[in-house]
Amino acid sequence: MAVVGDPDSNMNRPAGSHSSGSPLDRIRVVLSHPSHPGNIGAAARAMKTMGLSRLLLVNPKCFPDQQAVARAADAGDILTRAQVCGSLDQALAGAIHVYALSARHRNLGPPAMPAREAATDIVAQASDGEVAVLFGNETAGLSNAEVQRCQRTVFIPANLDYSSLNLASAVQLVCYELRLAVFDGRPPVLTRAVPFASPLAPHQEVERFYEHLERVMVGSGFLDPQRPRRLLPKLRRLFGRAELESDEINILRGLLDAVERKSSGPRPANDDLKNSGPK
Repeated sequence: MAVVGDPDSNMNRPAGSHSSGSPLDRIRVVLSHPSHPGNIGAAARAMKTMGLSRLLLVNPKCFPDQQAVARAADAGDILTRAQVCGSLDQALAGAIHVYALSARHRNLGPPAMPAREAATDIVAQASDGEVAVLFGNETAGLSNAEVQRCQRTVFIPANLDYSSLNLASAVQLVCYELRLAVFDGRPPVLTRAVPFASPLAPHQEVERFYEHLERVMVGSGFLDPQRPRRLLPKLRRLFGRAELESDEINILRGLLDAVERKSSGPRPANDDLKNSGPK
């Protein structure tokens, strides 16, 4: 079972005093009156996948709860540190800027911004201090009173005919936009795949390949040296676009060597092919 963090442990520190240098660590996700513990767990998982870690819950209907832990998967640490607050004002204490996520555009309230634009603004504000992103209840969303405690409203530009999003899905989308904004649209990518590449072939290797290719084409009768037309320039353009790597040159020359031996016997003694074939 997740252990609920002390709601006052971090709430009253000065704005901008968070120890980490990442803007994501100065952005808190606040869920107001969440009714389903599974959504709390799924929101924690959504946050962790995007690098956010600060979750605050205002009067959750059921938390701690095993269903939240199950839906959090490997993001149980986010739940462990989650702060349960008795009021919205307590959850927003210390924040220099608060953004309310709402699908409804209201006559009274702060200006509305699409999520991508808002993410850039949120990250900029987080460079100066603590920022909160407020999400409402699964059924009723945020009340007018809650929205009016915020400086901006954020909306996700969903299908106009059906714009209702699950709470955890909305958290995921906003956190994704925040991650893109922090990394200027190009977050680092971690892969366990072995890089399938070798160094680009140097000029002299490429030229020897073209000489070898021309010799095989002439020897096979595919190219008439008296009437070459534009075949060789077109092939140079083709392989030039490919930006051949050393391993690829070796493969191609190994193939040409096999064709040459099959069609005309042993290779000429002065053949300069070295290290042919894939490594």
